Amino acid sequence: MASRTASKDIITLRGSAAIVSDILYNRAVYPEESFTKVKKYGLTMLLTQDEGVKAFIANLTSQLSEWLEAGKLQRIVLVIMSKATNEVLERWNFNIVTDAEVVDKGAIKEKSDKEIMREIQAIMRQIASCITYLPCLDEPCVFDVLAYTDTDVDAPGTWVESDAKLIDNPQMVKLHSFDTKIHKVDTLVSYKKDEWDEE
Repeated sequence: MASRTASKDIITLRGSAAIVSDILYNRAVYPEESFTKVKKYGLTMLLTQDEGVKAFIANLTSQLSEWLEAGKLQRIVLVIMSKATNEVLERWNFNIVTDAEVVDKGAIKEKSDKEIMREIQAIMRQIASCITYLPCLDEPCVFDVLAYTDTDVDAPGTWVESDAKLIDNPQMVKLHSFDTKIHKVDTLVSYKKDEWDEE
């Protein structure tokens, strides 16, 4: 049972890494030429070739995997901020609901890898389509990832406590959820209202 759970977690994490990379590409956080199209795990992914970002995502997915397997991860938030001011411009919120029966009791709930990949692909398509109505990020940006865990989790020394990096009066768009039969992931993007939007 552990290997089946781990397998589904790996699929979800690979998809999550692809989603992070896809958001960074679509929101032009890094230059277009620093990404490459790769067909992996049944998905066409736009993966960053920036060594610093690759190392960050590898370390991130390694830690998230540990928390996912223990059922301790509640939410992941990808935050896009102004490089000059650190003002939060967007929050990509991935709320994770873990099936306690699977984690605690080892119950088996089947769902094919193909079904999971289809749901992740749907999320990626929806991210690409929602980019068209998000305000342009017309300044250099940086990103960070926040992980919300159960209170009894000790964070590694390389992780630091952070504020929630919220946006005042944000606009919000709910995206499709996906379900691995171990974790259900609901996605919501909130963004700073464009100053040209009507009041």
